[in-house]
Amino acid sequence: MKQNSCLLLAVAVVAVVLAFGTRASRAADEEAAPIFVTTIPNGYRDWRLISVAREEGNLDDIRAVLGNNKAIASYRKGKVSFPDGTIIARLAWSYERSEENNRAFGGSQSFVAGHPKNGVQFMVKDSRKYASTGGWGFAHFDDGKSAHEAVLKTCFPCHQAVAARDFVFTRYAP
Repeated sequence: MKQNSCLLLAVAVVAVVLAFGTRASRAADEEAAPIFVTTIPNGYRDWRLISVAREEGNLDDIRAVLGNNKAIASYRKGKVSFPDGTIIARLAWSYERSEENNRAFGGSQSFVAGHPKNGVQFMVKDSRKYASTGGWGFAHFDDGKSAHEAVLKTCFPCHQAVAARDFVFTRYAP
């Protein structure tokens, strides 16, 4: 009887230690989670359009900003913050004069998207995983390969300028 009690006590202690260790390990993993997204979300080119933009200066591109269903639902409701699971994509192209269109229009007035430029970028909302960067994970891919960490570390500091809009620059263009 005494041996059974000691054995039960030992088993209970081991179970508590394992449970605590697993929780502590999970918490450490979450705290150490990278602030960067490492995979390209499936089907992003089929997402809905949020807006388009023209950037001059060093970027010198024309871009489309797309959102998954959660992003679009939040934008349409006029929400200032986005729920976990929201993903926003930015695609960019060179900004090129269209001589073909200009001939049709009779003047130099038409510009179109040219070759892809500045990779594809994503913001993924996960308030727990990316707590240190306002709840957003950032990604930049060139030819399907993730940009270097030094590039990715520039994302959040720039987005802090729009913290009041949940760190999202793009406004909805219905």
